[in-house]
Amino acid sequence: MTLDRRHFLVTTAGSMSLLALQGATLARAWAADQVRIGIMVPGSKSDHGWMESGYNGIKAAQARYAGKASITYIENVKFGDMEQALVSLAAKNDLVIGCGGQTQASVLKVAKRFPKVKFSIVGPTGTATENVAQYDVLQAQIGFVAGAVAAMLSKNGAVSYVGGMEIPAIVNTGKEFGNGARYVKPSIKYIEAYTGDFDDVAKAKEATLAAIAQGADVHYNIVNLGIRGMEQAAREKNTKLIGSYTNYCSEKSPLYVAYTVSGIGFMIEYAIDQMMAGTWKPESKPFGLAMGPRSAGIDVCSAATPEMLAKVKEIEEDLLSGKIKVAIG
Repeated sequence: MTLDRRHFLVTTAGSMSLLALQGATLARAWAADQVRIGIMVPGSKSDHGWMESGYNGIKAAQARYAGKASITYIENVKFGDMEQALVSLAAKNDLVIGCGGQTQASVLKVAKRFPKVKFSIVGPTGTATENVAQYDVLQAQIGFVAGAVAAMLSKNGAVSYVGGMEIPAIVNTGKEFGNGARYVKPSIKYIEAYTGDFDDVAKAKEATLAAIAQGADVHYNIVNLGIRGMEQAAREKNTKLIGSYTNYCSEKSPLYVAYTVSGIGFMIEYAIDQMMAGTWKPESKPFGLAMGPRSAGIDVCSAATPEMLAKVKEIEEDLLSGKIKVAIG
C-alpha cells in the first residue's frame, strides 16, 4: 500500500515530510485475517545508516510474512510530529514499532492511550511497561570496538567521532569510541563533536573538517544523512571513515576502511517474529555482541593484519565476559 504525502497530511492534519506505506492494496492491508504491523522510521530509509538498516529489516519481514501480515511504515517523521504519527499507526495496527531512541518518549505516551496495542522501541535503554518492549542496541559496546580499530588504522595518531543529538546513547558511544582507541593506543588523540541533528549534512561536514584540522585521519559517527557531509570532508582531505550499522565493504568505497554492524533491522525483525509467533512480550532486552553477528560486529574492509583481527576478537570476547566494561544507556 502506498499513500502520498498530501493524503496523509489531510487525514492526520500533520506536517510530516514523507509517508511511505508498503503493501499490496488498502483492502488487503487491512484484512481481518492478517496481523497488522506499523513501523515509524524517523529518518530517511536511504541514509546508509540506522534508518536504512531498519528499512532492510522491514523488507525482510515483508517478504517472510507475505500474505500473513500487513507490514507498513512511515519514514522521515520530525520529532514534533512523532506523537501524531504514532496515534495514526496505533489506530489501525496490532503492533507498532518505533525505529530509534528518539521515538521513546512519544511511544510511551501514545501506548497509554492504546492499551490493547503492542509497542516495541528499537534503540533505547528503558524499563518495559505493560504494552511496550524496549530493545537496547548497546551502541557503546560496538563503539568501543570501532575506536580500537580506528586507532590501529590511524596513520596520524588521531581519530574523531561525530554524533547527532546529544542524548545518552549517542554521547556514551562517543565516549566509548575514545576509550576503545586509547585501549590499544594510549597516546592517541581523540576529538568528538555533536551537531544536534542527525541529518544536517553541512554541520557534519564542518565537524569533520574541524577534526581533520586537529590531525584526525579516521572518523566514526552516529548520524543519519549527516554522513554525506562527513564523506565530503573525508574526500576533500583524503581521510577515512568507519561506517555505522550495516556492512557495505562490498561496495569497495575508497572512503571507508571498516563498517560496524548494529542490527537495527535485525531488532525490527525480532519484534515482528515474536509477534507472528505469538511470543511477543513487554521486555527490556539488550542486543549487542551477545546476540550474534547480525546484531553487532565489525568488518575491516582492507589493511586488516592477522594481529589486528586477533586483537578485535580479543576485545569482543573481553566485552562479552565483562572484563572490559562500557557505558550502558
